[in-house]
Amino acid sequence: MRILVVGAGATGGFFGGRLAQAGRDVTFLVRERRAQQLRRDGLVIVSPNGDVTLTPKLVTGDELGADYDLVFFTVKSYGLDQAIADIAPAVGPETMILPVLNGMRHLDVLVERFGEHRVLGGLCAISGTLDADGTIRQLAQQPQHVAYGDRKDPRSARLQAVHEQFSDAGFPTTLPPDIIQSMWQKWVFLSSMATITCLMRGPIGQVVAAPGGTQFAESVVAECAAIATANGHPMPADELDRTLTTVTTPGSTFAASMFRDLSQGYPIEADHIIGDLLARAEAHDVPAPLVRLAYTHLSVYQQSLAR
Repeated sequence: MRILVVGAGATGGFFGGRLAQAGRDVTFLVRERRAQQLRRDGLVIVSPNGDVTLTPKLVTGDELGADYDLVFFTVKSYGLDQAIADIAPAVGPETMILPVLNGMRHLDVLVERFGEHRVLGGLCAISGTLDADGTIRQLAQQPQHVAYGDRKDPRSARLQAVHEQFSDAGFPTTLPPDIIQSMWQKWVFLSSMATITCLMRGPIGQVVAAPGGTQFAESVVAECAAIATANGHPMPADELDRTLTTVTTPGSTFAASMFRDLSQGYPIEADHIIGDLLARAEAHDVPAPLVRLAYTHLSVYQQSLAR
């Protein structure tokens, strides 16, 4: 299977690098600056689970042409439109597209551009960062993982072909029976974390130590879970308990990646993760005042970046 990994940052570089290390046929679609860096230094992964330096197969947008069997879509949501334009030459009649972006809006955009049958569902968990020198650094020891599914037929032959490629490649994989439900569960968790830590401008431990902090965090989770329920994807009790425990743990240094990006003056995925969730709340008349406040707050930040 010919695999095109879109992006070689912390997510694409890590999972694509492990796939390449396991002998899969992987090519990275990257910008020219990143291509120069990778040609000079190699693809470097520093991880508690094993370091590696690879000589990756690379292609830039103006060089892309041949059909690929699988496009592994790992870019941030604010790079979605440009990445879609970039990959178009690589998408043939039977090409599968596996996105692991957060939220749900990207599925609608990809389906509109490439058709319902090409787009799989997927998500990943990774705690990592891209250093200034291009090194991909895994921040947590627990294995990073990828989950994926055929949105229409969870037992399809093409999904099994993808699973064969991703299995035993240096990270755990799962085949949820309902990938859309799994994506919603992750979305509730991420949007809760982002709303809490970005709005309060601090990690979970600082929030719950503040007067009213625990009640605030619980109220945010309740809003996000209510939105999911109204859209036909209620949170299972164990997942809801796990989320509530995570956002109310005293002394926790845990914070959303959006908060880390916000703190460093980087672009954020506010529209894709918080704004789209709020739109789906409004479509079902679900009150979400805290999520709305967070979106207003983050929108002001995005305006400052634009200036």
